[in-house]
Amino acid sequence: MLSSRLSPDWPFDVRRLPFFYGWVIWLFSTLGFLFSVPGQTMGMAVFTDPFIDTFGLSRTQLSMAYLLGTVGSSLFLTRAGRLFDRFGGRLTIALSSFALGLMLVFISLVDSLAALLGNYTWLTFLLILLGYFGVRFFGQGMLTSCSRNVLLLWFVKRRGLVSGVRGVFVSFGFSLAPLVLGYLIGVYGWRGALWLLAVSVGVIFAAAALIFVRDNPVACGVLADGDADGRSDALSGESVSQPLHVARRSPVFWIYSVSLGVHAFFGTAVTFHVVSIFEAAGRDREEAFAYFFPMAVFATSVNLVASWLVDSYPLKPFLLVMLMTLITGAVGLLHLDQTWGFWMMAAGLGTGGGLWGVTSNLAFIRFFGPLHVGEISGLNTSITVFASAVGPAAFSLGLDYLGSYNEAVKICIGLVAVLLVVAMLIKQRKPSLAVTSK
Repeated sequence: MLSSRLSPDWPFDVRRLPFFYGWVIWLFSTLGFLFSVPGQTMGMAVFTDPFIDTFGLSRTQLSMAYLLGTVGSSLFLTRAGRLFDRFGGRLTIALSSFALGLMLVFISLVDSLAALLGNYTWLTFLLILLGYFGVRFFGQGMLTSCSRNVLLLWFVKRRGLVSGVRGVFVSFGFSLAPLVLGYLIGVYGWRGALWLLAVSVGVIFAAAALIFVRDNPVACGVLADGDADGRSDALSGESVSQPLHVARRSPVFWIYSVSLGVHAFFGTAVTFHVVSIFEAAGRDREEAFAYFFPMAVFATSVNLVASWLVDSYPLKPFLLVMLMTLITGAVGLLHLDQTWGFWMMAAGLGTGGGLWGVTSNLAFIRFFGPLHVGEISGLNTSITVFASAVGPAAFSLGLDYLGSYNEAVKICIGLVAVLLVVAMLIKQRKPSLAVTSK
């Protein structure tokens, strides 16, 4: 097997390097997130209108294909998390990157394949559904989750800070991605842009990950955090962890997973329909894409500050503020035709996005330990991806049957308010310190 041949000493021994190799892992963890953009909503959203024009599908049909493809991918992500626990981040990051590249090429050929097979609308629908399944599973699902988890194993004392610094680059990169992808589409066309992305992630990054990524410090003969601190050594040795079946019985797991999922539901829906939402508020396409810049400023600033604080404080306040700012952003969207509504939306969703990164990075390894983090975070990712799939379709149906996006937004506000109350009431103990399972 390939995984058995990938010795931690190939093609070089990290112990011979004059610096802590965790920082190289940090770089590739960050790049893994950024190269997952084609499988993220903000990556696919830029292609929505070209797909509608080329494939001959309505906006609702494309949204439903996105929904079904994403829901289908979410069903397999817990099992994909087990692959990370079994084979490590090195192999899973490389293979998921390669597979993501293949799926981007497949999407670029959807119209050609449909024409070759008879050019039926239902066939085009099935082909783009399969394409969405692939990019969501390998991009937002596997590549993102594996890139997140591999970094958590290399740091303990500074886990929140290094995750947060990564989050600054990721949040800024995600927020600027629609502008960059829009530029690539303008220069190379939507098909050429997909091919360029496929080569970048599926060939260049996949090969680099196979060469430079290492699974964990223990396998390499070094200590987490790059020092001999006993706390780092104990936790990097995976001495305290809980399995998935224990996590599933914990209300702490569910309040974090559902809260992160609802945030993904709302954020994905807004991103997927951003041009249409802004047009409904009397704003043009340029203003829609320009919205991502101030949101990125809020997201990155909050992410950095929160990550600096989170290593010294419990996660509960960060979760509560995340939910409150999501409500703030949603209220701003209801008044997007006003200048104050625009800035309220950018500030609320940007701040919530920054805190989303902090809580999603740390919640499951902090409460349940590192040994089963792939499987446990895989279940959370499955929930998040499922929610992100439902969001665009729900907003699209709201537009079709209710005449605007506002009703869907109001329902989201009510749901988040309920979650906020529940999150205040749930006691958040660290079960990983109370029960040990190997």
